Amino acid sequence: MRTYLCAFGLLAALLGAAPAHAQFSNRSLGLSLGYMDFKRTAGLAGTPFIGLEGSLYIENGFEVVSLSKLMFPTDTFSTPEKRVVGLAPSLGIRYLLLEETIRPYVGTDVSYLIVFKESISNFVGIGPNAGVDFFLSDSVSLGVRAQYNFYIALNEDTQTSLTGSVGLATYF
Repeated sequence: MRTYLCAFGLLAALLGAAPAHAQFSNRSLGLSLGYMDFKRTAGLAGTPFIGLEGSLYIENGFEVVSLSKLMFPTDTFSTPEKRVVGLAPSLGIRYLLLEETIRPYVGTDVSYLIVFKESISNFVGIGPNAGVDFFLSDSVSLGVRAQYNFYIALNEDTQTSLTGSVGLATYF
């Protein structure tokens, strides 16, 4: 009788158990809004931007990330000053300090800045970044990020920019 009760209890536990869920998926796509302070890099004033971001979890807390920014900074070298178009795609890696519902991270990106003025300006940059993602559900996160870039170009001084953004991403 005791064996039947143990078997019945085990069967009830197996049938009544909730299905297993993975904690979080390992790919994301999102949109971000931010501000990029060029510090007069190539005569550009600071500007808001909209960005498309994505990430792919590799292993052991590392992710490959991309953030492509579209902006319309003011060209302070032109007379009169006017708005120009800027694109800044980047590719980098970040390390997640925690992998729970709150995910602080540090990383570095390699970026390319192209500005469409009367002549096209091209810069290659590298810089550290830090941020934190807060998961609102298993598949949606809200994050903040800060980045400092050093831009180099032929026949130009080294330029810098400071970027801050807020993003909303979905994981799948």
